[in-house]
Amino acid sequence: MLRLRSCIASHLLSPTSCSTSPTSHLRRRLSSSAPPISPNPGFAVEDYLVDTCGLTRPQALKASRRIPRLKSSSNPDAVLDFLAGLGLSSTDLAATVAKDPKLLCADVERTLAPKVVGLTGLGLSRSEIARLVALAGTHFRGTPIVSRLQYYLPFFGSFENFLRPVKRSSYLLGFDPERTVKPNVTFLRECGLDDCDIVKLCAISPSMFTAKSRRVREIVACAEGLGVPRGSGMFRAALQAVSHLNEEKIATKLEYLKKTFRWSDAEVSHAVSKAPALLRKPKEALRSRSEFLISDVGLEPAYIAHRPVILYYSMERRLRPRYYVLKFLKVNGLLDQNRDYYNSIVLSEMAFVEKFVCPHKESAPDLAEDYATICKGELPANFRFT
Repeated sequence: MLRLRSCIASHLLSPTSCSTSPTSHLRRRLSSSAPPISPNPGFAVEDYLVDTCGLTRPQALKASRRIPRLKSSSNPDAVLDFLAGLGLSSTDLAATVAKDPKLLCADVERTLAPKVVGLTGLGLSRSEIARLVALAGTHFRGTPIVSRLQYYLPFFGSFENFLRPVKRSSYLLGFDPERTVKPNVTFLRECGLDDCDIVKLCAISPSMFTAKSRRVREIVACAEGLGVPRGSGMFRAALQAVSHLNEEKIATKLEYLKKTFRWSDAEVSHAVSKAPALLRKPKEALRSRSEFLISDVGLEPAYIAHRPVILYYSMERRLRPRYYVLKFLKVNGLLDQNRDYYNSIVLSEMAFVEKFVCPHKESAPDLAEDYATICKGELPANFRFT
């Protein structure tokens, strides 16, 4: 089996393969090496999935129900050797079989090998094909994956860019680009998005590629309803924010934002048009930011509404630690009382430290350590104000 594995991999993927096709090499190797498949009275699918494929017993029980006609280990062994020859680890093999047990019944010579040859012809390396197999699930075996990647790879610009949406949803591979994806791409271009924007949008919301055109138009209408016009710099973010929400859920979230931050209708509309991702923030995260920024920091609701990106930042790593540094400096007369909180929040970590911590090494020698401490979630004694 190990020799078969290495031969398959080398003949399929070696750049030194010569004039004869890789599939012909593979066909000769399989026909001479693979034993005929015959029923094995002692063969137990569930045990094979556990002992040979590495599935857990519950996974094996579920998977075995999808391959009731499997009566021998001959074909599954050939499939596993073929996949291992591509570079899939034992962990990847187990996960791949768990996703698609019927892969064990696939014909290596007629089904799997031609796909690998085709993907290699598109410029994919052995390791890239292995990663694709591990993510694709049933789509590697059951769809014309080569022809689909002929469209996707040039559009996404790189294999890595293409993998991002596939990691979120392998269903992208299940749709015919001509019938579903291309019409949606054309419409998004008409909405003012360039291909780079569409690729970034799809990486977060693959359904924008695969949804029915009516649904994509509904999503665009919802984004426009937030006050974000087509062609604006915030339009892609608005599409991402509403891509999995309906009008009822959007209305409910807007009402929650109004109540939590004490905003007027105009203020909540302004905030969401400038920071659409607020619609995707968990309610608890929004509530804790409201309590901190309004009650502790003392910011006015209107101030937050006009600077809504402040709500994107981490409470533990940025909002709270920087507030305490500024308050310490102000209490000790080391900083102007009117210094704006928001302007300190939007600085990079390096810029914040250089501007508000480093200049006070002599007057506040413990400030750097105290700042590091509060970033870890602990409140140092110097930051306990009465």
